[in-house]
Amino acid sequence: MSPSSLSFLHSCASSSSSLFPISRPNSKPSFSLPFVVEAKTRTRREDRTARHIRIRKKVEGTPERPRLNVFRSNKHLFVQVIDDTKMHTLASVSTMQKTVADEFNYSSSPTLEAAKRVGEIIAKSCLEKGITKVAFDRGGYPYQGRVQALADAAREHGLDF
Repeated sequence: MSPSSLSFLHSCASSSSSLFPISRPNSKPSFSLPFVVEAKTRTRREDRTARHIRIRKKVEGTPERPRLNVFRSNKHLFVQVIDDTKMHTLASVSTMQKTVADEFNYSSSPTLEAAKRVGEIIAKSCLEKGITKVAFDRGGYPYQGRVQALADAAREHGLDF
């Protein structure tokens, strides 16, 4: 390129009234702007909710095969069998219910034994109502620990999923 075609750059760089000074190597900038870098952070709850939404796109409860939904808090486990077409809960069990809470004296969180007992009770409740097949919705939680123990106990006591 010819030097004359780039002359407008030279005139802009040499003007002292420029809003954005051009810094040259080994020179300090004439002014400094506060520069803050903020990372987009997502909480564990937001990640779990996103996973649950992805799962819910694939898993749907029907009258023939309702959805077995698991919610795990730090202190309790909640399980519901839901017919999504009618938006109706067919059966539910939690560790807060007297039948389960009286059996276990846990101080901080439900254990694997409590999860197995909840799985057993939900299976019996479903079989009493004529429900044998369910679609398992792990609620965005990893399939391990209490969620896996609950699912295994429900399978052992007659639920098919």
